[in-house]
Amino acid sequence: MPELPEVETTRRGIAPWVVGKRIAALNVYDSRLRWPVPSDLSHRLVGHIIDAIDRRSKYLLFRISPNTLLVHLGMTGSLRVYGAPPPRRAHDHVDLVLADGTLVRYNDPRRFGSMHWLPPPADAHPLLARLGPEPFDDAFNAMYLWQTLRRRSAAIKLALMDNFVVVGVGNIYASESLFRAGIRPTIPAHRISRPRLARLVDAVRAVLIEAIAKGGSTLRDYVDARGEPGYFQLDYFVYGREGQHCRVCATTIRQRRLGGRASFYCPTCQR
Repeated sequence: MPELPEVETTRRGIAPWVVGKRIAALNVYDSRLRWPVPSDLSHRLVGHIIDAIDRRSKYLLFRISPNTLLVHLGMTGSLRVYGAPPPRRAHDHVDLVLADGTLVRYNDPRRFGSMHWLPPPADAHPLLARLGPEPFDDAFNAMYLWQTLRRRSAAIKLALMDNFVVVGVGNIYASESLFRAGIRPTIPAHRISRPRLARLVDAVRAVLIEAIAKGGSTLRDYVDARGEPGYFQLDYFVYGREGQHCRVCATTIRQRRLGGRASFYCPTCQR
């Protein structure tokens, strides 16, 4: 599933092509996404200008004043920008056509993504209203984590992946952040001290910044707005490396299942 770095990479790739442009058409070829594409979405969009594209958690927010088009990529969705679009392929479900001929195409083999029309205030929509802080916001800090987690007995990795605690830190980046912070993923969240939580905050930000700079991670389907894969997966310390030697201490990387997800860690570097 595209996580924060992949969604942010997509946002940065699309924005220069579409911001300030007028929408000429919305062609919906298959509305059967996780939630059906609203039948009146084309009517609402055509003729309006895209003022900005923001990101909240793993959602893309096309600002079309005073409303917002929310796009979620689901597990296998991608948005591609074309100046001269090729013929449609299988799983090309929606085309957003701009007045200058630019086309933004939504492709989603498993159709777990979605599109929603949000009247103001967009932040009140149920998908956004209860989300935790962004990892790069000042509100995400050691004191906040300590106050939020001090009564939680769940494993720290599960807490870190909880979008009500902090948004956008999915399975890959939680594993990598915990490695850099030296924290084992299975430790109960309430047992971690504020100094260690401070290191974790720094590690989350560092991992996400590096991942965005490298275009995110491509393990199966993800490509950016130009159709290029990410390459942060080449620099993983633990994720997907069970049985291999730790890049820092040469100990064998182990795997545990937490919340039904594979969790990778170094038993020496992470305590």
